[in-house]
Amino acid sequence: MTDENPTEDAATDTATDTATDTPTDALMQIAHDQPPFAQLLGLRVISARPDCVLGELPVTEGLANRNGVLHGGAIMALADNMGGTATFLNIGPGAGTTTIESKTNFFRAVRIGDTAHTETTPLHLGRSTMVWQTRITGSDGKLAALVTQTQMILRKTDR
Repeated sequence: MTDENPTEDAATDTATDTATDTPTDALMQIAHDQPPFAQLLGLRVISARPDCVLGELPVTEGLANRNGVLHGGAIMALADNMGGTATFLNIGPGAGTTTIESKTNFFRAVRIGDTAHTETTPLHLGRSTMVWQTRITGSDGKLAALVTQTQMILRKTDR
């Protein structure tokens, strides 16, 4: 799951620089420009800062399993995209990222018609790897899944 600087639209809104707590064009652009796969899922980035990315995903029939709830693979894809977005907010121009490890714990279902909400926060921000935790809840605020993933930083010389 390699991400080169994200491309097209589908997301958005608030990005801030944690040092100054003010919006920056670069952070806003990273949050706004999501890869086509995120658009396909219907993911929306609600808020983006280097220390926290919030998102939401409407649970549609197309994302459900045969039990009428959000498919586990969709949950994992959602968290992976959020971790990649969070990493991009913390790396320099020209760098990329790829997921090298991901672990998901499932706690409860999110039903069709509901919205999955995400909160992605750092556990480790290193020079070569970053570790992110994504909490996924339903609209009721109850924890549906917890994903921990490691993102490797790709420098121009690595690619």
